[in-house]
Amino acid sequence: MGNTDNIKLTILTPQDTLFEGYVEKVELPGEKGRFMVLKNHAPVISSLVEGKVVYTSEGTAEEVRVRVGFVRVDYNEVTVCAEV
Repeated sequence: MGNTDNIKLTILTPQDTLFEGYVEKVELPGEKGRFMVLKNHAPVISSLVEGKVVYTSEGTAEEVRVRVGFVRVDYNEVTVCAEV
């Protein structure tokens, strides 16, 4: 699957970049409940609570546990800034 078929995901912590790449979908622990981001999702900014950020790349799901943070979704780019 080409990059034009995916969304760009970046997961940042105060110490490091944990992940940067293209994924098919991202599931996030939002303050008002879990939600999923797929290609062409509407722009959004949300706070994150303790839980798992689960992303799927080339059919394989990976996860990162976060304590608190926020996410920005804009033009098929998802940026997560969180403490792990």
